[in-house]
Amino acid sequence: MSNNNDKVPELSASEFEDFSKKGIVLIDFFAEWCMPCLMMSPVIDELSEQFKGKIKFGKINVGDGQEIAKKFNVSSIPHFIIFKEGEIVDEIIGAVSAEDLEEKLKKLIK
Repeated sequence: MSNNNDKVPELSASEFEDFSKKGIVLIDFFAEWCMPCLMMSPVIDELSEQFKGKIKFGKINVGDGQEIAKKFNVSSIPHFIIFKEGEIVDEIIGAVSAEDLEEKLKKLIK
């Protein structure tokens, strides 16, 4: 897991499998050249702090994790997939407000 000072870890394909199996997990599919992705990054970092211990957050660089992106039909980024116990419970395609994302996450932990 590379962590170059990011709060949310960037996951490899092998790390992703274990990471997304248990609990509630939000995966941020992104690319370093994607401006909306870069704009969402601090939002995801902030939410990971807010929901620490309740929701796990991880990132997949679609350039490095093409097989995972393909598996989940990620064709537009940013693309967020929320898993609960390894099953997809929600997907968000495109940039979204911090408030909207926060509301979706709050509903999952109730």
